[in-house]
Amino acid sequence: MRGFINETFMLKNETAKTLYGYIKNLPIIDYHCHLSPKDIAENRQFKNLTEIWLEGDHYKWRAMRANGVDERYITGDASAKDKFRAWAQTVPNTIGNPLYHWTHLELKKYFDINVLLDEHNWEDVWLRANEKLAQSDFSVQKLIERSNVESICTTDSPVDHLDYHKQIKAQDNFNVKVLPTFRPDDGVAITKSVFHHFIDKLSTITNRSIQTYQSYIEALEERIDYFDEMGCKLSDHGLAEVPFSNFTDTEIEAIFKKSLVGESISSEEERKFKTAMMIALARKYKEKGWTMQLHFGAIRNNNTKMFRRVGKDAGFDSISDQPDLGASLNGLLDQCEKNDGLPQTILYNLNPTYNDLVGSTIQNFQTEPGIKMKVQLGSGWWFNDTKQGMERQLTTLADHGLLMHFVGMLTDSRSFLSFSRHEYFRRILANLIGQWVEEGELPNNENLLKRLVENISYYNAKRYFKCD
Repeated sequence: MRGFINETFMLKNETAKTLYGYIKNLPIIDYHCHLSPKDIAENRQFKNLTEIWLEGDHYKWRAMRANGVDERYITGDASAKDKFRAWAQTVPNTIGNPLYHWTHLELKKYFDINVLLDEHNWEDVWLRANEKLAQSDFSVQKLIERSNVESICTTDSPVDHLDYHKQIKAQDNFNVKVLPTFRPDDGVAITKSVFHHFIDKLSTITNRSIQTYQSYIEALEERIDYFDEMGCKLSDHGLAEVPFSNFTDTEIEAIFKKSLVGESISSEEERKFKTAMMIALARKYKEKGWTMQLHFGAIRNNNTKMFRRVGKDAGFDSISDQPDLGASLNGLLDQCEKNDGLPQTILYNLNPTYNDLVGSTIQNFQTEPGIKMKVQLGSGWWFNDTKQGMERQLTTLADHGLLMHFVGMLTDSRSFLSFSRHEYFRRILANLIGQWVEEGELPNNENLLKRLVENISYYNAKRYFKCD
């Protein structure tokens, strides 16, 4: 029987099938994810399908809650087998959701199981998958290699010693590059309690007394130097809103000192501080030749009851909006640019109603000779990591920028089975370009189209992040 996941999955025309043939076997550069360096360093062997598939996956958790599943079978103390059964019972109800596609792509790609998972066959799938997971070639490192991954960029706190990255680097039998990414969110969140904990840790790891804003920036720059020595190529910032407000150095020093002594910080002072921080860090990133990633537009932990029960990153986040986003985004990038302090930048916009706004903004800052699309409109992120969301992003970029230079897809995932999302993206890309060709909107020029899809799938990222 020809299963649901087959060679023509998502490919609706002959041009799409041809284009996908060019890119399906290209290596993967996964330049943004949340994979555990510890699991990679220790070459973790998962005990069962629940561990590798449901552990930490808030996408699946949201679907299970919507299906009426008790929290005990999601983040609670139910057995691994019972949790998987609850997920399997949910899967048929995810029709139309990308989870339905991802689930069956992953079952086929990693376990050679090409059935439609449901409440009837879940136990057979459970047994067959667990039998394979027990084999040595299903360890974390083997799964990464099997996925044709060339390099991975994890997400790491500036106060991390990066010991697991050192262990990975020292392993001769694992040749995939695993590099840290500098993620200083806690160090920018001046109104949150994590800010003071971050300063204490930063002071300890740098052996510095941090009593002024200037000493704070110098300590962060020291950590950037360290991350750079460890091979880091990117920073990443998760922003509820893009900050921008004019400020003076005297104001920022005063705001920082107010925070140190526990005085309240106004909304305007918070914007000034965050603006100053982003400009200072961006300048250092530019000096190091890094790429700065800005993920913005999420409103997090919206269910207070569940936040108290299960904590953060558990599936209670949603898309936000921002007044004057255009002015703030252009203002921030312009201030960085003024002092030659704007690094290569990728903007990930969570609210698709702002796609054209962001798409037009990136074109204001393509001013550095020799760098193709220095400022990028990032791939469909989180709630846009769907067929519709990816097509919207690709179409917006084609409208406003140069699609030929787009750096492509990433997993943004904690799961070692999520590399199949690159396959999903490549199929959607090939189908969209194929559709444009079939409808007469693009020329059926093999060399041009091959270069387009190969660049987006692999070569642009390799060049942009200087992976050589």
